[in-house]
Amino acid sequence: MPQERHTSTEQVDLISDPEEKARREAENGIRQTELTLEIIRAFVKEKEQPFRLRQGFLMQLHSVALEGIHMFAGTYRNGVATIHGSKHDPVPAFRVADEVADMCDYVNQHWADKSAIHLAAYILWRLNWIHPFADGNGRTARALSYVVLSIRANSLYPGTNSIPDQISTDKNPYYDALELADEAWKATGQVDVSALEKMLSQMLATQLLQGLKEAESVQPAE
Repeated sequence: MPQERHTSTEQVDLISDPEEKARREAENGIRQTELTLEIIRAFVKEKEQPFRLRQGFLMQLHSVALEGIHMFAGTYRNGVATIHGSKHDPVPAFRVADEVADMCDYVNQHWADKSAIHLAAYILWRLNWIHPFADGNGRTARALSYVVLSIRANSLYPGTNSIPDQISTDKNPYYDALELADEAWKATGQVDVSALEKMLSQMLATQLLQGLKEAESVQPAE
């Protein structure tokens, strides 16, 4: 498999200069991370209301990631999307909204009987499978997956080496796990995100270990 999957659509970016685009993507990445943590805190720390996954969370996270970069930031694609480096063909544009609604329904219906890791893995796979946006699908899927993982586990996980950061550092295991889930769905019509669950479990352990080390480093010496 190629080292990097990427999506091509008929849409046009607002920034043509590669360096300027990279700078803006980095800035937006920080803002998306801040929004991700803000959403998690609202339902874990402040507990304003019971959590239900809605399309609004997805649209907000995408809008922040693509603001000033893409003309369709925060909106679904209106054309064909091709994932280069993958065997999967995303759904036609007219099916996107319904597929995202079904994805949200799956999470809400299984909120009590599925683990946090499973639901996070499902989001990570299904959102990439739908590929609802002209750009920014991967980073938005990783953010929303982390939101679901944290809120379902009722935890503000410590550690600066977060799961989304670990995936971004080495995407090949992530791509491989996505392909396995795609193949299982195509062959059986059944959800099988076991490879993604294993990957997320290992990454969560890495993040928590990093958080423990960070906590120990700031403790005063006796």
